Amino acid sequence: MQLQSLGAAGTVTGSAHLLTVGGKQYLIDCGLFQGDAALEARNTEPFPFEVAALRAVLLTHAHLDHVGRLPLLVKRGYRGSIYCTPPTLKLAETVLLDSARLQLEGYKQDLQKARRMGQEHEVPQPLYDEEDVYRTVALMRPLLEFGQTLTLEKLNIRPERAGHILGSAYLVTDTPEGRVIFSGDLGNRESGLQQDFTPPPEADAVVIETTYANRTHRPLPETLQEFANALRESIPLGGKILIPSFAIERAQTILYVLKQMMDSGEVPRVPVFLDSPMAARATHEYFEYGDELISEVRQILHDGEDPFWPSTLHVVTSSQESQRINRYTGAAIILAGNGMMSGGRIQHHLKHQLWKPSTSLVVVSYQSPSSIGGQIVSGASHVHVLGEDIAVRAHIHTIGGFSAHADQDDLLSWLSTTGQAHIWTVHGEVAVMNSFIDLLATQGRTAERMPVRGAVDLLTTHFPQGRPFGEVQMAQHARMSDE
Repeated sequence: MQLQSLGAAGTVTGSAHLLTVGGKQYLIDCGLFQGDAALEARNTEPFPFEVAALRAVLLTHAHLDHVGRLPLLVKRGYRGSIYCTPPTLKLAETVLLDSARLQLEGYKQDLQKARRMGQEHEVPQPLYDEEDVYRTVALMRPLLEFGQTLTLEKLNIRPERAGHILGSAYLVTDTPEGRVIFSGDLGNRESGLQQDFTPPPEADAVVIETTYANRTHRPLPETLQEFANALRESIPLGGKILIPSFAIERAQTILYVLKQMMDSGEVPRVPVFLDSPMAARATHEYFEYGDELISEVRQILHDGEDPFWPSTLHVVTSSQESQRINRYTGAAIILAGNGMMSGGRIQHHLKHQLWKPSTSLVVVSYQSPSSIGGQIVSGASHVHVLGEDIAVRAHIHTIGGFSAHADQDDLLSWLSTTGQAHIWTVHGEVAVMNSFIDLLATQGRTAERMPVRGAVDLLTTHFPQGRPFGEVQMAQHARMSDE
């Protein structure tokens, strides 16, 4: 048996793990690399395996950094099945079509600029288009149900609830040589929306994400109080209240919280604009698969009500409608993508509102240091948005407890039922993974991080026939220094 990490090793993006069992290859996730130019350049690299020879692709959930290269895989010759949970299929189609559209828009803009300089031949083509997405969706099989086993030759796969976003699963994979669990992304046990993850069984090895393995989130009651205070302080200013939000999970959580707070009188009723077509589409799936949500939300759905629809909500569909919001006078809340303000309609609102002292910016998502959001949170006086330098005069509120990712306590709790499994850390910054490995060592747990090789993260771990699966030996050629 071999396990190769082709992404999310030494970084938090591009998740992809190649598992070889009995000579057959299975790909766990196929995510897009997102971040700086060096990371995103990895998306155009050849896959380090024979694409057509893959036996199957198995998905943990529908976030772009876990599914974003699937259409590229299909474009390069994959014709096998892509297995996932039913909600993941629905959300992945929405996510991938949006990705294809954004790539095309970016390509057209770059091409127009390049033509003026006579350099149009240097503009790279989009990774894939909408037709590639539709071909990908046609290969997706929603056959993975929580707690049920799918058998593919010598591999048994059982998805269990991960509690991260709708349809998210960790994968329990059993082979003749032992059991390995792939965590995918695990959820925050104090999520305002998702049910907690299911405790995993004992295993021989675990591949676990470590996004927030060096910190704990603020308790949900404190987070909700902080959010309510930010709104109560902002509404009397009479300006726009901008809430940059990811389209899946975060937008639905904020809509649910806004409805609860406005209905109870905790915050005043003001117009709420959902300026994210992708979030509006994704919200429909939360009705169909509401059994995954916390009991309070399930009860509201059972009563025939909409938990994601504050009484003052307006869903914005066209870009023309989005632009008209800026002419609205008086206090109003605007939820728009994307969460890190690095693209999407939120940039349009930042350009028109960020320089006004009456504006408030309520940050409810993680901000990478290099993103526009990261610069604002760090105290930048100006940021570059849509070709202009915009002064930051808005009131900035940073709410850190809405994360959909497991924190250190959640990760330790999830690992506590896996027995003496050997632990491989992925999907985290190197310093974060190293600190988590040190913490696990104090608890008597054996853990290592996936090493990084050049432009593509690569690890080969051999599980010799007849050896207990937990007694893994890393191939000598895959041993890497921390550099």
